[in-house]
Amino acid sequence: MKNKTALYSLLVLLLFVTNYASAIPPNFTTKEIKFVSEGISLAGTVFTPKKVQAAVVIVHGSGQEKRMTNFAAILASNGIAVLTYDKRGVGESAGVYAGPEVGTNNVDFSNLNLLSLDASAAVNTLFKYLSNNQIPIGLIGGSQAGWIIPLTAEKNKKVKFMTIFSGALITVKEQLRFQFYTNGDQKFWETHSEEEARKHVFNDPDKYEFIDTNPNDILSKLSIPGIWIFGGKDIQVPVKLSIEYLDLLKSKGKNYEYKLFPDLGHNTAFSDSEEPMKDAINWIKSIK
Repeated sequence: MKNKTALYSLLVLLLFVTNYASAIPPNFTTKEIKFVSEGISLAGTVFTPKKVQAAVVIVHGSGQEKRMTNFAAILASNGIAVLTYDKRGVGESAGVYAGPEVGTNNVDFSNLNLLSLDASAAVNTLFKYLSNNQIPIGLIGGSQAGWIIPLTAEKNKKVKFMTIFSGALITVKEQLRFQFYTNGDQKFWETHSEEEARKHVFNDPDKYEFIDTNPNDILSKLSIPGIWIFGGKDIQVPVKLSIEYLDLLKSKGKNYEYKLFPDLGHNTAFSDSEEPMKDAINWIKSIK
């Protein structure tokens, strides 16, 4: 009987704690907005912490991505204002989406450049929205955003920093060669060497013809700081090769950093480990 009473008391306590936690209001506010980029209306949400230490626009990866509210809430809970929006042609945003789901090429330079123009318009919108123009505004995103973010920073001088999860520092065509070679095999690095992977990156015939993008051409011109966060078991981006390019840019005086998590894969931002996100947030809040 005592055990049943103790169990009942524990369940009541857990219910109370859960309800109390859910009743705690967030330390940020949200507002839905619309802004115009290249003649079309994009829909998004601004997350504003009570005390803003920095601000970011979230840049999408590939795919039909809507605004990333969970990601934004994590950042806003840590004092970072956020504008996140539905990609063009997705959700409440107007325009035409490009991607394999609809039979079009979303990695051609023209599309990456268009998406960078959208991100630049988002930066301008967030800049106007913030009451303090001394707050540093940056860009954050993963995967395909690794190409779009430098393109955006090159266009918009309001961008003061870049935070990139699992972004390739090789050309789009080289990344596709690598991805076709790994073919989604989660155990790829258990059976293949770095030398084998590079052979395919640099020598495989291209399956598609389109205008390529080389992020290093742009990164070599930028003067803002950036951080890249990689997973050592990534099978979409050749991480060691990307880090070599980063080291080369650093040797030329660029203010670029990286963190490598050897046991993680491509999805470093939302893996089982909280460390990549914590490192990104701490780094952003150190920007002055």
